[in-house]
Amino acid sequence: MPVLEGLWGPDLRMRDTGLDVGVCPEEPPDSPVWGPLRTPPVTCGGLSLALELPALIRQLRAAWRARKGGSQGPERNQASPWVESGKEQEEEIKLDTENRSARVEADGRLNTGHAGVLLAERRGSYPLIDLRILKTSAQQGEVETVTRRKVKRLLSFQRYCHASRLLRGLVPHTPRSLHLLDDDYLGQAAHMLSKVGTWNFDIFLFDRLTNGNSLVTLMCHLFNVYDLIHHFQLDMVKLNRFLGMVQEDYHSQNPYHNAVHAADVTQAMYCYLREPKLAEHLSPLDIFLGLMAAAAHDVDHPGVNQPFLIKTRHHLASLYQNTSVLESHHWRSTVGMLRESGLLSHLPADMSRDIEQRLGSLILATDINRQNEFLMTFREHLDNQDLDLQLASHRHFILQIALKCADICNPCRVWELSRQWSERVCEEFYRQGDLEKKFDLEISPLCNQQSDSVPAIQIGFISYIVEPLFEEWHRFTEPSLLSQTMLDHLHKNKANWSSLRCAHTPSDVNDENGGRFSQLRSQDG
Repeated sequence: MPVLEGLWGPDLRMRDTGLDVGVCPEEPPDSPVWGPLRTPPVTCGGLSLALELPALIRQLRAAWRARKGGSQGPERNQASPWVESGKEQEEEIKLDTENRSARVEADGRLNTGHAGVLLAERRGSYPLIDLRILKTSAQQGEVETVTRRKVKRLLSFQRYCHASRLLRGLVPHTPRSLHLLDDDYLGQAAHMLSKVGTWNFDIFLFDRLTNGNSLVTLMCHLFNVYDLIHHFQLDMVKLNRFLGMVQEDYHSQNPYHNAVHAADVTQAMYCYLREPKLAEHLSPLDIFLGLMAAAAHDVDHPGVNQPFLIKTRHHLASLYQNTSVLESHHWRSTVGMLRESGLLSHLPADMSRDIEQRLGSLILATDINRQNEFLMTFREHLDNQDLDLQLASHRHFILQIALKCADICNPCRVWELSRQWSERVCEEFYRQGDLEKKFDLEISPLCNQQSDSVPAIQIGFISYIVEPLFEEWHRFTEPSLLSQTMLDHLHKNKANWSSLRCAHTPSDVNDENGGRFSQLRSQDG
């Protein structure tokens, strides 16, 4: 029966196995119904064994309908059930064929890409689940949980749309108006959105106010701020579908690499896009790419790093040949969601391909193993003073640097926020270390909770990764108020971690952590 269901669909299962009557038991052997068979059928339990499987199913359905409808005269019993069943069968087969054709066509688009070059992924890091099987085998409770989550997300999106219309004065806010947004939400979330360009923006509070939908809400707001929906003629339903996919494909069980981190990076990216040195040169496409890359740069992150995937022989490591494994997966997953949602389907094919490739270039730049490559190029441009933001290629490079800064900007936040992020990322490191220890694998650097303290990890991270990049960004902005503020926070936070460093932590362990970051910085890819 599972094979039968997969071929013909769940509606054609032989339900009502309690039928104790034969197929049209009132039909004699010489009945016209059996005419095509020429001889009376061989039966077993009242079912003909001489018929092909689809015909057998049609007989069973006709018998069930005949019994359900009762005795309605010989003409009805002889002809109508068979004719109606045949028509229904043809309609169902046609519908199933169309559905399967649509799935094959969609899968073909996702697997082969526009030009047979770029492949796309969806939900591929873990667990590896066939969503079609999941839909048919999920327990009712699980289905209800997913439904409630989707409804909650939809309501949050509706609340945002209503708030946006209210804030723009498009909907009269009167006691008689029916709306889904209460006064508390309007008063707090809308107030926070009005200050989304400030550096002390509390993304944790905003995520609570938006009921866990900070990424979708923030992206919709920023798209409205820049009028990107009108400029690119985006369908709001498709945009919501895409952003919902992105937010849902971040794993909330990850302490650090989750949708809140994506929203935090997006908010930081927005601040960088507003830098006076950069803002006056950006095109709508630049802004669109910057925000989209920030929102999706870590989508479907498994909560472990690339070395873990390589030494466990994960299929993603094999697929991407142990190079920029996670970043390649984030990019290809984003492409898959763009095509699945149809967000860019109205654009010319060459333009959508170009957007996909540029998104890939931005997301791949977040690979920490390429830190030295980008830092040296950035420093060289600044030393030679040859950056020309009128050139699209130079603007794209600065967008890559901006995204890299946004991705690692946590040490540049105010201490209360920075400390939360530091503890979260170290917790994720420690979980990986525990997993490696459980399976007798070598514990990765920075993942041993017994020897790698949070202050030691953060001091090394700031000294060897964050400070060099943000000092060059400070030079690029000439310097701006924001870049100066970030450097001030960075130095204060580094001093705070130094004071919190455990007195019993051996100095050689701290030196070892610094050496690990220094070695990472010296890698070219």
